Formats: sequence, structure tokens, C-alpha cells
Amino acid sequence: MITVHKVLDAATREKALQVVERVYRQEKNWIMSVDQEIPVNIATDDRYSWFLALANNQPAGVLRLYYDPPLELPPECQATFKKGFDPQKLANAGRFVEIGRFMILPEYRKKILVAIRLMGASVREVVERNYTHFITDVFEGEPHSPLKFHTRILGFEVIGKHLYGELNCSLTRIILTLDILKAYKRMKRRRSRVYSQLTEGIQ
Repeated sequence: MITVHKVLDAATREKALQVVERVYRQEKNWIMSVDQEIPVNIATDDRYSWFLALANNQPAGVLRLYYDPPLELPPECQATFKKGFDPQKLANAGRFVEIGRFMILPEYRKKILVAIRLMGASVREVVERNYTHFITDVFEGEPHSPLKFHTRILGFEVIGKHLYGELNCSLTRIILTLDILKAYKRMKRRRSRVYSQLTEGIQ
């Protein structure tokens, strides 16, 4: 049984940090320490939302939302954008939420329902808060990248790339965006299982 819980207390925070420790620090070595990943006062921090997926009450994955992230990348990131795309107009497209720290433990990576449930909880959260778009980075060529999940299943669009970021990884970052309403309409037409899972509880 897969359930998702918003991280609001010390108990769920500790379980979420177990996932971060195993994936981002031990497996990937993308961070030096997990201590500062989730604020102790996360329940009162409006800048972020963290979600924890449990499989039969055991930690399985996490996802972080960052509201109103800066959309302009500094020059040192060496960002490039697809032909015809104007990054200066991005902020005018809507209200953005960044998806980050999207990770699933190795033993649950073949269970796509874990990722879908995490994304479903995220969609409900951002819709309730009147946000319209997701933005995220994924690593090019990383074996466990959610690139195919984002683009083929959810409908994210690649808008560009950049070379450097906060995580300790030398791979190029692929920049993706998703118009939530556009994706909702597309999946509604298909009436897929993913549509049902992602929109459960949304009025």
C-alpha cells in the first residue's frame, strides 16, 4: 500500500531524511550532509513543501516543492535554451513551483505508483495555492533520472540546459516546465490511470 504524507512533524521529517540519506548522500554523493535538507520548522515554512511516500508504512520516496523560485539563472550556470524560446518571458507565463529532491529508494523504483502518488500530492498542493506551472531540472544521462516519467507520462517540456547547480554532480542539467492546466486537459482526454491518480481529490 502506497501512501503520501506532507512532512509536518519530527516523525515524518526523520523518515524523509532517511530517504535523502540513502539516495542523495550514500548512493549519489550529491550532498555532504542531510542535516540542513529539511528545515526543522518545516510546518511553518511557506517557501517549501516536502512530501514523504510510504510503502506499507516504510519510507519509499520524497519530493520537495519550492514556491516562487528565482527563474533567472546566473551567468555561471552557463544556461542555454532551445531555439525560439525566450527565457525573459518565462515569469509572465504564470506562477511557478520548483520540483526538487524527487527521489525514490532503489527497491521501489520499479513501482511507478510511488512517483505518481508523490506527484499527485504535489499537484493538489499547488492547485490549492493557485500556482500554475512546475519547473524542474533533471540530470542528462543519469541512470535514475525521472526525465522519461516527466516528459512521456506527465507532459513536461524541455526548454533548455545548464551546466552547474547546487548539487555535487558534473552532469548537465535539463530544464523542464509543465503548464499544469494544459497537462490536466491532455490527461483528461486520455482518461488514463495516471489522470485518476494525479487528480484524485482535486475539485
